[in-house]
Amino acid sequence: MIEVHHLNNSRSHRILWLLEELALPYEVIAYQRDPVTMLAPPSLYKIHPLGKSPVIKDGELVLAESGAIVEFLVGKYGNGALAPATASAAHAQYLYWLHFAEASAMTQLILKLYLSRVPTETGAPAALMARVNAQISTQLDYMESVLAKQPYYAGEAFSAADIQMSFPIIAATARGGLDAGRPHLMKYLASLQARPAFERANARGGKLTLGT
Repeated sequence: MIEVHHLNNSRSHRILWLLEELALPYEVIAYQRDPVTMLAPPSLYKIHPLGKSPVIKDGELVLAESGAIVEFLVGKYGNGALAPATASAAHAQYLYWLHFAEASAMTQLILKLYLSRVPTETGAPAALMARVNAQISTQLDYMESVLAKQPYYAGEAFSAADIQMSFPIIAATARGGLDAGRPHLMKYLASLQARPAFERANARGGKLTLGT
């Protein structure tokens, strides 16, 4: 059985959700963040040297990085579900958004989070924060424009790319300025959170609530 080493309020929520969509049996090994530092506990380093979540164990395989985990699980267990056919035009878009979620969207959101935690007596350089906010806004506009033309990021069908995109979108509602001013993104997020598999992931691993 697949083990998911799951840290509360983290990217590993997406792996639980994916496994629910694929109707695969799995075991949750739960970890809690330090309430002061919000860091993962030292016990997670025993599973993977970087002490990050998600990490899965599938037999002898130990695999980290949410994008890699998603590709691995869909490829091994998906049987054609949650990914467009390799030869289809939608497949390139699927791959793009699957990796855009972390490589582009989350980079700016994490940078903003870190800058916001700089002690007030030190202060985050205003020009840097302004640049980060501008980048986030540009990305959100782009993400909104895609959803104005199609219901999902790979086209007409829900895919694992949408599962990956859920985390930066939720993070953007908390600290990226995403609100009703971008109605397609907000409608899209509501549709993702209404999926039964998303709700089952909440039940197994706890609701994903990203604060500022």
